[in-house]
Amino acid sequence: MRLYWIWFAHHPELTDRERARLLEHFRDPEEIFYAEGKRDIPKELEGLVCKALSSRDLTQAEQILERCAREEIDILVFDQKEYPQRLKNIPDPPMVLYCKGTLPPVDRLPVIGIVGTRKASAYGLNVARKMGFQIARCGATVVSGLASGIDAMAMRGALAGDGMVIGVLGCGVEQVYPKSNRALFEDTERFGCILSEFMPGTPPYKWNFPRRNRIISGLSCGVLVVEAPEISGSLITARQAAEQGRDVFVVPGNVDVPGFAGSYRLLRDGATPVSCGWDVVSEYATWFPDHIRKDMSEMPGSAGGSQRESVPVRVAQQAASPVPASAFSGETDKKDIDKEPSGLYSDVNKQMPKLTADERQIADALKDGPRLVDDVIAETGLSTGKMLAGMTMLELKGLLKRLPGKRIVLN
Repeated sequence: MRLYWIWFAHHPELTDRERARLLEHFRDPEEIFYAEGKRDIPKELEGLVCKALSSRDLTQAEQILERCAREEIDILVFDQKEYPQRLKNIPDPPMVLYCKGTLPPVDRLPVIGIVGTRKASAYGLNVARKMGFQIARCGATVVSGLASGIDAMAMRGALAGDGMVIGVLGCGVEQVYPKSNRALFEDTERFGCILSEFMPGTPPYKWNFPRRNRIISGLSCGVLVVEAPEISGSLITARQAAEQGRDVFVVPGNVDVPGFAGSYRLLRDGATPVSCGWDVVSEYATWFPDHIRKDMSEMPGSAGGSQRESVPVRVAQQAASPVPASAFSGETDKKDIDKEPSGLYSDVNKQMPKLTADERQIADALKDGPRLVDDVIAETGLSTGKMLAGMTMLELKGLLKRLPGKRIVLN
């Protein structure tokens, strides 16, 4: 009965891991509720049972049930068949999930978590939207936190790519936080769902978000970190993902930008560097062959825009990025000249003024054809981290291509 699950989920004396331990012995919370005096309770659980029975007031649970019915909030409890098995298997699963929208069949789908800092750079925001779009186009569902910054841009990209999305909140499921994301919340509910383990009416307390993060990683096959400073909730999500046996992917950024300090720490610890959505989704192609496909469609606004009517309009309402779209599509501004220059290096020449010093060094080293990455490092004197960051940026700008055998070439 859902009443007892809600009582159990919000019991003030129990931790998530303690709830999971109790359910290893008891059939459901109702059995725990009436466990007083039972003789078959294992000795190691007696203390936990006493904790649980220290509060058997069902008033709050009844009020939550009434509010959810009134506000059309679905309640998903731990023993329902619709509850994701993937999430159920983490060490501290939520006993109850409140839901607005329709939860996709998570266990039968490739699901990728995308996270990053709220105070993102223009580069990070552009890459987050691009990654969300590409991952959706390749057949995966995107789950994120619906926070401002990287989370929101990744969700907008996934929606523009006609993908299913899941937003996980650190507050009540009916609360729009931040308020500026109202349109995004509406689209997320329409083309997926919004989830929260916190009872309706819960404000967005800052200590709720680390707890929320384990659900993002728990629903996911892998987690992609787009931009994370040295102190970031994204690093908590990445750590929880690793503890849960999920893959961790990272988009490298400029090593001189503090916003990527945490990202590089993850790379040093063994996370997988990626430069496009297919790099992430392709890892699960053998798991979900009926869902995953390689789709290199362009971002909305180009030839391969979204087919959803409402989403592109809302994306267009966002403030224009100071980084032009052409910088991420490989397109260059053509000038009227008598003769079009020839050769691979001519396209790079057009963008040279826009490249960083590291990127120019890498491009110069490749002007005569394919090279081994190690040879370019030796010639330029760049560190491995700077080389990786520069390669990724050139790839995102459409100027560099990776070849088998750790070779790279101008595109």
